[in-house]
Amino acid sequence: MKLCISLCMCVFIWGNAQEIITLYPQGIPCNSSETSTEPLTIQKINKQITNPQLWYYPAAVSKENVPAILIIPGGGYKNLAFEHEGVKVAKWLNTLGVHAFVLMYRTPNWEYGACKSNVALLDAQRAIQIINNKAKKWDIDTSKIGVIGFSAGGHLSATLSNQYDFNSSNDGIQKINFKPNYCMLLYPVISMQDELTHLGSRISLLGHNPKPKDINFFSNELQVRNDTPPTLLIHAEDDSIVNPKNSIIYFNALQKNNIPSKLHLLKNGGHGFGITSTQKPTQLWLELAKNWLIQRGVIAD
Repeated sequence: MKLCISLCMCVFIWGNAQEIITLYPQGIPCNSSETSTEPLTIQKINKQITNPQLWYYPAAVSKENVPAILIIPGGGYKNLAFEHEGVKVAKWLNTLGVHAFVLMYRTPNWEYGACKSNVALLDAQRAIQIINNKAKKWDIDTSKIGVIGFSAGGHLSATLSNQYDFNSSNDGIQKINFKPNYCMLLYPVISMQDELTHLGSRISLLGHNPKPKDINFFSNELQVRNDTPPTLLIHAEDDSIVNPKNSIIYFNALQKNNIPSKLHLLKNGGHGFGITSTQKPTQLWLELAKNWLIQRGVIAD
């Protein structure tokens, strides 16, 4: 109860989410800890998430068949940049007539045991399942449910796009498709290979001595399939945290598999810009993403 109260207070302060949905009301799979009652600081969450949730930000539209996008903030699989890669993105999507859902997922750095590398993927998969399952309630067009991810959240979004059938647990919810219909990736971690990966994200996800099979499983450039969803990639050339080659190799893999895809390399912007107060590259990527959504038929011109 204390956690719920604290979270509700944070909603009021940080974004006025209409609804907070607990991902696992009947019990959390791969649960390695007790649920915390400590309050969270939403601007940047830097502690273990023990009660993964969806924060729902509906668009102010009065129509049926509304697009919906799951937002997955980054943070190196340790933190969650919940405000500028989550709440602010949701509010921007609302202006486009899109219902937005920010995922507060379990970051693997704080987990342990056999499920450490799986908890984030399970949470993302569950989020898509819930959005699909409640689509009628929220007037959502199930053919226009997508995902947008930033940095390590981009890695999780790409993993969800390629490994959507990783788990088929029903868990009290109608068994339906886990795959997003389209994917947008901002300065994403893509690969877990030595020469390309963001080491902090890999250590958080796979530990210090990962097995080769796990490295390959979570290297998304190796996992593209013929039904991977259409994907937009945006990365700054001067990103010193996540090598822009991550986006380039993923784009090449998508193209090789004939997946509709688009890559934009910004001249500058560094890493982690999300939606901030700066004019560039923030304004530029927002326009690029909007145009891509229009071209894909997700939103109207």
